[in-house]
Amino acid sequence: MVFSSLLFVFYFLPVFLGLYFLILKVGGRSASHFFLTAASYLFYGWANPAFVLLMFASTVIDYTCGLFISGQFQKGAWKQPVQALDPDGPRMKSQRIALVISILSNMTLLGFFKYFNFGIDSWNAIMGGIGLEAWQYQDFLRITLPLGISFYTFQSMSYSIDVYRGDARAIRGFTDFSCYVAMFPQLVAGPIIRFQEVADQIFERKHSLDKFARGAAFFMMGISKKVLLADPCGKIADECFAAASLKVIDAWTGIIGYSFQIYFDFSAYSDMAIGLGLMMGFVFPKNFDSPYHAKSITEFWRRWHLSLSTWLRDYLYIPLGGNRKGNARTYVNLAMVMLLGGLWHGASWNFVIWGAIHGIMLGFERAQGKKSWYQNMPGFVGVGITYFVVLIAWVFFRATTFPDAMNYIGSMFGFGDGHAANALVGGQIRTGYHLLSLAITAGITWFGVQTWDFTRNLTWPKTAFITLLFFLSIGMLAATSFSPFIYFIF
Repeated sequence: MVFSSLLFVFYFLPVFLGLYFLILKVGGRSASHFFLTAASYLFYGWANPAFVLLMFASTVIDYTCGLFISGQFQKGAWKQPVQALDPDGPRMKSQRIALVISILSNMTLLGFFKYFNFGIDSWNAIMGGIGLEAWQYQDFLRITLPLGISFYTFQSMSYSIDVYRGDARAIRGFTDFSCYVAMFPQLVAGPIIRFQEVADQIFERKHSLDKFARGAAFFMMGISKKVLLADPCGKIADECFAAASLKVIDAWTGIIGYSFQIYFDFSAYSDMAIGLGLMMGFVFPKNFDSPYHAKSITEFWRRWHLSLSTWLRDYLYIPLGGNRKGNARTYVNLAMVMLLGGLWHGASWNFVIWGAIHGIMLGFERAQGKKSWYQNMPGFVGVGITYFVVLIAWVFFRATTFPDAMNYIGSMFGFGDGHAANALVGGQIRTGYHLLSLAITAGITWFGVQTWDFTRNLTWPKTAFITLLFFLSIGMLAATSFSPFIYFIF
């Protein structure tokens, strides 16, 4: 099921909210968590019920491992309140084994379902390249990628790690833990909610009219960003990336359109997830902070997809040694984290290259010291150079294959083949509607107010404006075809 659909907006969401608050009032927290979990499983399994089994398996494993790590299977433990482990205290062998089981099980699920096809295709390419076609697996097993598996495995795994580190208490109630893993607002495309960020809210959170109103505003702003901004820019990008080669201006228009599409599409989903969470009393962390305002790639990653970048920092970069073991090790750690971050997004060498570009730039900027050379220039120059690098990297993120990406970059710099048929692309993307969409989106990107700040103090004029955008979005949804979020495929 998709947030930006009439089915969700007019059927699932109203029914869910009505029953959620009724059950919360009559049955209390545990009953509301059971209902929220059941509704989340319905939401997640709408397209393919089999996917629910994988999420349930991951939930059972991490719940059990969390109990082992926190010592809940020791005699008399269930008679005492659950306490967080001493962060500096020793860990028993059974606790370490439980943590390893949790991490390995989640990584095995993610690795098999996300990278199995990639491994087979890479093997076939290698065999074909060296003339051993007979060794290729042409009719081998093919795997369907479950929606959101990259998000909920990282989220579920963070529970075991946080409990092991002593950053949070374990959960005894299976329903409470299932609610944390399966909560539908951020289940399919994030943000990645680490357990320590919502641990206390699972047991006690405040419901208020102000919080609900801000959540509704977040949701309506999100759906407006998706439908009115991201989708028109996506049509421009789709036209350009479908062409064999392009004029220079068309190639740049296409990748700029994609940069706006992916930002407003993903940040829209995050806004909607945060809004739905607020309606249910949960406060989720901010996931975007005007990333195209960044004056360096280092700053870009402090603003883009914050839930992933901080997850990689705290659970991968720092455990690898971070910047505490010398410059050489720091550069290796940066490169490894960004390469793995690229692979997290998708099983393709293009994603590895995308991660490598960002990793190389992070290393380069770190070698420059506190500020890279272009950060010492006027602010707009740093923003421009950073955005240029991000655009080049987005080509690999968007293109289907490496040759496609190189052909597109060639077109951006005047090396396209100039096929006459591709001259039609300019006429299709440089219409008044598309150019106006790009102009409005660019203005909002660099001069607009973030949803997080805009909804902080809701006045009547703001409420009327948000409501107008929402109804415009609904009208567009009713008139257009199905448009899923980009990050559904990750």
